[in-house]
Amino acid sequence: MNLQGKRALVTGGARGLGASISTSLARAGASVLVADVRAEQAQAHCRRLKDEGCEAESIELDVRDAAAVAAAYRALDQADQGVDILVNNAAVDVSKPIEHLSAEEVTRVVTTNLLGPMYLCLESYRRMIRRGGGHIINILSTASNRTWTEAGAYAAGKSGLRAFTHTLFKEAQRDCPAIGVTGIIAGGMETPFVLERFPDADTSKLQSPDIVADTLLYALSVPVGSVVPELVVVPRSESSWP
Repeated sequence: MNLQGKRALVTGGARGLGASISTSLARAGASVLVADVRAEQAQAHCRRLKDEGCEAESIELDVRDAAAVAAAYRALDQADQGVDILVNNAAVDVSKPIEHLSAEEVTRVVTTNLLGPMYLCLESYRRMIRRGGGHIINILSTASNRTWTEAGAYAAGKSGLRAFTHTLFKEAQRDCPAIGVTGIIAGGMETPFVLERFPDADTSKLQSPDIVADTLLYALSVPVGSVVPELVVVPRSESSWP
C-alpha cells in the first residue's frame, strides 16, 4: 500500500513489535515518528530505516507522562507535522501472582498500558477531528478477552484499553466518519517482551511480529467508507484464545 504523505507515530517503536510496525509503515511510504523511552535504540532504528531510504525520526517519550505527551504534540503542531496514524504499541508487564505485586508495579503496568494510550488518543483524536481524518490503532492482547494467572495488572490494563477503543470507535462514527479506530488483539510473539520474561519459551509456538504488522497495514488499507474495528491475530497454537 502507499502511505506517501502520511505521518505515523508509533509508541514503543524502537524494538520488538513496535520496530516491526514502524518498519512496515516506513517501507509503505509513511514518515514515521519512533517514540520510545529507549532513546538510543530509537535513534539506531531510525538510522537503519533511513539507510533504506525511508523517512524516520525518533522522539524520546514516556507515555506515562501526560504533560510530556501534550508537549510532544504541541511541538509537532509548531512544526506543522500533524499525526495521520497513531499506533499505541508501548506496553510493559510484571508476571507475578497478585499476592506478591507491589503498588508501584501495578501503577507502572496500568499507567503504561492503559493511561498512556489514552493520553495519546486524547491528543491525536481532537486534532484528527479538526483535520477531518486519520487512523488510531491500539495494540491489545488476548489478555483483553481472557486472562490467566500472574497477569492481573496486565489484563486489567489491556481490558480497559479494549473498552476505551470500542468507545472511541463509536464516537468517531458520530464525530468524523473519516477517522478509523482499530484494536488489534495480538497473541504471543517472538519479541523481547515475551523472551525477556520467559527465556525458556518455546519459540515454535510464537508468531513473528512482522505478521502482526501486516495486519495493521491491512486495517489501514480499507477504504474510508468502511473500517476494521478489531482484528485478532494469534499463533495457530495459541492457548489463550478464545
